[in-house]
Amino acid sequence: MEAENYTELSEFLLLGLSEDPEMQPLLFGLFLSMYVVTVLGNLLILLAIISDSQLHTPMYFFLCNLSFVDICLTSTTVPKMLVNIQVQSKGVSYIGCLTQMYFFIVFGGLDNILLTVMAYDRYVAICYPLHYTVIMNPRLCLLLVLMSWFIIFWVALIHILLMMRLTFSTGTEIRHFFCDIVQFLKVAHSDIFINNVVLYVTTSLLGVFPFMGILFSYSRIVSSLMQMSYTADKYKAFSTCGSHLSVVSLFYGTGLGVYLSSAMTYSSQSNSIASAIYTVVTPMLNPFIYSLRNEDVKGTLGRLFSRAASCL
Repeated sequence: MEAENYTELSEFLLLGLSEDPEMQPLLFGLFLSMYVVTVLGNLLILLAIISDSQLHTPMYFFLCNLSFVDICLTSTTVPKMLVNIQVQSKGVSYIGCLTQMYFFIVFGGLDNILLTVMAYDRYVAICYPLHYTVIMNPRLCLLLVLMSWFIIFWVALIHILLMMRLTFSTGTEIRHFFCDIVQFLKVAHSDIFINNVVLYVTTSLLGVFPFMGILFSYSRIVSSLMQMSYTADKYKAFSTCGSHLSVVSLFYGTGLGVYLSSAMTYSSQSNSIASAIYTVVTPMLNPFIYSLRNEDVKGTLGRLFSRAASCL
């Protein structure tokens, strides 16, 4: 079929996680359940932080932003997948695909940057406790979040503008359950050299450097903990960053380890499954990690549930 530029009526076909008709009801129920749990769990974290003045600290300010981004990240991909399964349609418009890709880059990148900012916050809190409130003042916290949004906004926009110059065949099939940038480039009929260069550069800058920042922060944290004389002080200090360390391990373990290992198999299905873990499972587990490992959040949620039960 001859390559041509898209019109408003053209569309892609998202093949999803499986083309087996018998698997569709199972996938629909599974992803609907995970989506509901993700949204409700992160909304509870948001409600707990907003309602409790004791949680109005830099650490919980960043956690509040992370929960919001997790809701948006999951909402970027799962609802469209559920609609396609329900109406038995695989189509997604050209504009819809680019829009989904844009927001996926934005919220996926923000997840990564926010985890780095949270690591820096823990580093300052443990290594410079006497200067913590001065260094991590509200102005700096707001500036870090706004800079994160600003940077990732332009990175995503550059990718989309480069995508718009590519040509495709009508009815092109994308072997994924959402418009993934890598799969999108694979089906293009144009020269994608510039796209790949920009993709590799931005992945390095927004992937490797934040990860190195997290490693640096925790290396200094561990070094500081080793210098503490009392075991109780070490435990209390490390417990404040235990939840974040768990989320970081989960994020990079799924986003990098699982995704890269599946990519080495050159299987589109394993690639889609790995992406599902990264985009759906990880945001779903984050609220449980912070609520189960963090006594402050757990206490606030307990009071909220008690208050709600007394009103019934």
